[in-house]
Parts: sequence; C-alpha cells; structure tokens
Amino acid sequence: MTMIQAHSLNLSFGAGPTANQVLHDVCIDVADGESFGLVGESGSGKTTVLRCLAGQYRHWSGDLSIAGVPLQHKIPKAHFRQVQMVFQDPYGSLHPRHTIDTALREPLIIHAIADKDDRINEILLKVGLNETFRYRYPHQLSGGQRQRVAIARALILEPRVLLLDEPTSALDVSVQAEILNLLADLRQREKLTYLMVTHDLGVVTHLCDRVAVMQQGRIVESLDCPALSQDLASHAYTRMLVQASRDFSQAAGYERVG
Repeated sequence: MTMIQAHSLNLSFGAGPTANQVLHDVCIDVADGESFGLVGESGSGKTTVLRCLAGQYRHWSGDLSIAGVPLQHKIPKAHFRQVQMVFQDPYGSLHPRHTIDTALREPLIIHAIADKDDRINEILLKVGLNETFRYRYPHQLSGGQRQRVAIARALILEPRVLLLDEPTSALDVSVQAEILNLLADLRQREKLTYLMVTHDLGVVTHLCDRVAVMQQGRIVESLDCPALSQDLASHAYTRMLVQASRDFSQAAGYERVG
C-alpha cells in the first residue's frame, strides 16, 4: 500500500508577476513501512514538501494523500494523529519554559486521549529515556536527549508517518549515530513510514530505502539507496552531490558514502 503520495505538487509564494514558484510538479510515492529520503542543496524545496504534507503550507496545488486519504487544504484534526513532524533544531522545537511532561502532555490534551501519565512514561522509555526526565526543562538536557524528547512528542499520538526534517544535523557526530539507530529501531518496532529531508548522503544511505534528489524545486532523479552508494546515479547533479559528500568525508577523515 502507498502511504504517502504526492502528484504534481506545486507551490508559489506571492501572486501575479512577482510570484516565486518553489515547487514544480513534485511527484513522490512512499510505500507503507518505507523510509524515503529527499536530498538536495539548501533552497531546493525539500523542507517545503514536508510542510505541505504536515499542513503548515495549505496553498499548494496538486494531489496529496496519506494512506489513500486525500489531503485537503482544510486539514481535519484526525490528520495529525496520522502524520507528525520532527524538526531540525531539538532546542528550538521545545518551549524553554515548559517541562518535558508539559510538552508530551499537550498533544494528548488536544486530542482528548486518556491515560496520559502511562502514555508519557511509556513513550519516554521507547526513546531511551525514563520517567525522571518528565519534570526537567529543555536546558537541563543534552542535544541528543532533547531530540529524543522531540521524537517522543511526535510518536505519543501513535502516528503512522513521521516527517523528519534533518533530525540529526544539529547534533554531534557521535550523537547523530545514536539518533539514527533509534529512528531505525522505532521504524521496525512501531511499523512507521518515514519521509526524511537531509543534505547528508551518509544519513540517507544509513536510514533510507530510496531517495529522490531535488534541485530548484524539482525532482531530478529517484533511485534506490544501494544504487546511490554504488555510483549508479544517472543525473549530473546527483553525481555532483555524491562527489561533494565524498570530498567532505575525506577532508573530515571518515567515509560516509560508498
């Protein structure tokens, strides 16, 4: 079954002759349980696609659907039980004056879900924390712990889809690996579908099954991640990204792609 579908997705900011079109006929099909990556340079439109699916942008045109249910411009509350987003900055996405308990309790209150204490304790354990973290504030946590809380908040409504916006780019390299392993484990245990935006091809090959490459608001190539690692990309822009990733990895002293 197709879990995420986008056909002829277009989006512009502004109107008339000054309109700036940022998405051009984007088409994506992500199967149930698949982890799909969107890669490309900054400004290529990757995060914009996620924000359309998350309901943050509602003036798009085209066809979007989740689990076969068409997404309308007026989004019902039930949509957010199915789709949740994990943001790039784990500190900026958490209110600095709210405890972790408050952050995790809020979506349960909005959706009138019972057994809040049990659900909060259970989801903290699933992301590798424990109930002692409930009454801490974000500044009392490390970057990796804050991102675990952000993942817990996204999962507490038991969605089927996670939209991941560069979920490890603000973290140290060693912590990045921990979060990627956590996401891989959660995907298997909770039977989740991922759509992940990143500029790091090493992250894509670690976590994703397939990848689409975006340039200037368009998808220029889609391929399996093993093919990406084996230099089987056909588009010149994709090959440039792979080479740039290798050059950066060698300069940093480690290999990330291939």
